[in-house]
Amino acid sequence: MAGQPSSSAVRALSLEYRGLNDEPVEGFSVKLVNEDNLFEWEVAIFGPPDTLYQGGYFKAHVKFPPDYPYSPPTVRFLTKVWHPNVYENGDLCISILHPPVDDPQSGELPCERWNPTQNVRTVLLSVISLLNEPNTYSPANVDASVMYRRWRDSKGKDKEYENIIRKQVSASRSEAERDNVTVPLTLEDYCIKTKVKQDPEPVDMADFYDDDYDIDDDDDDEDDEDNASDNELDDGEDSGNGESN
Repeated sequence: MAGQPSSSAVRALSLEYRGLNDEPVEGFSVKLVNEDNLFEWEVAIFGPPDTLYQGGYFKAHVKFPPDYPYSPPTVRFLTKVWHPNVYENGDLCISILHPPVDDPQSGELPCERWNPTQNVRTVLLSVISLLNEPNTYSPANVDASVMYRRWRDSKGKDKEYENIIRKQVSASRSEAERDNVTVPLTLEDYCIKTKVKQDPEPVDMADFYDDDYDIDDDDDDEDDEDNASDNELDDGEDSGNGESN
């Protein structure tokens, strides 16, 4: 890896990796390619239910630059994926992984590209979404893009694209068996329900406002004293008819 990893990159990746393992996200799982290298992950992406990719098991490598998260990672599929936005060598082409530079030729807005607020979670969820909804405006695989458009425009009557995907999904299941991975097939199995961790001792927000409450109490006391003084003055005033109230 070129360049020395920054301490902020190590810290960010460490937190993200731990978070994704403590609270898994539906659709994918992550592990380190090498336990000694936090900058290279192996990702298993599961095909979303009710799509052509349902039941698929697609492995990919994610490599992070030494200045992450200021520069985007790269994603390369290890499993064969026939898709408009995946090059023949497996490299993924998606806006969120492109540096936020002004490139009118790409047709992408800077806001659609990478920025330091993105993370592995948002990237992988974008990849899963892209499986079912390819970007055919600037395809990495032109043949796959043309084939996909024919399938889409024919409302599934042209089966060439669909048949290729289903064959790849079937082949990926064999790889999942070798890896001893159970691929979710139903929406219920696909969606992971994680519990939000609670603080051991809930914080009483009123504690932050004790001083304010004291100030308010003091103000109230002063107001009460002022009101009492006014009442005493009122009691001693002439009512205007020569009698006191």
